[in-house]
Amino acid sequence: MAAVGRTGTEGAGGTQGAGGSGGGKAAGGRGTGARAYRGDGVTVSFDARVCRHAGECVHGLPAVFDTARRPWIMPDAAEPGVIAEVVRRCPTGALAYRLADGGAEAPDRPTTVRRTADGRLLVRGELRVTDASGEVRETPRAMLCGCGRSAEPPYCDRSGECGEHEE
Repeated sequence: MAAVGRTGTEGAGGTQGAGGSGGGKAAGGRGTGARAYRGDGVTVSFDARVCRHAGECVHGLPAVFDTARRPWIMPDAAEPGVIAEVVRRCPTGALAYRLADGGAEAPDRPTTVRRTADGRLLVRGELRVTDASGEVRETPRAMLCGCGRSAEPPYCDRSGECGEHEE
C-alpha cells in the first residue's frame, strides 16, 4: 500500500516514530509498505519494512529528512539532484526517488557485493530479492544478512552478529 503525502501534509495510514520508520505495522512487526512524499521536483518514497536506520538520510540532509517532524520527509527543502544523491547513500534501499522529469535511480552495473567488517552484505545493482515469505522486491540496493541469524531473512535486521558493531 502506498500513500502519497504532499509537502506539509501526511499521507493516509500509519505513523512514524522517532526512529524514522513509516507506515503501520503488520503481523510480525513488519511495515505495511512504502509511502511517497511528493515535491515539485522530486518524489521520495520510503519503505519502512527494509529500513535499518543507517542514518545516511538524516545525517546527509537534515533539512529534508527529519524524524522529529511530520511529515518527516520534505522533498521541496533541497534541490532534487542533492536529494537523489543522499537517497542513493541509503544502503538498504528503503529510500527511492523519482525526479519530476521521470528520471529515477539506475541500478549499478555491474552488480556489486560488499561485506562489512561485521558481516552484513551491502548489495547494489539490478536486484530481485525474495524474502522468507516469498515476496519479491525489485530494488537497486539491499542490506542482506551475512551471519544467518536475522529474524527477517534475507535482510539484515542486526539481531545477530551483523548487529554487534556499527560501521
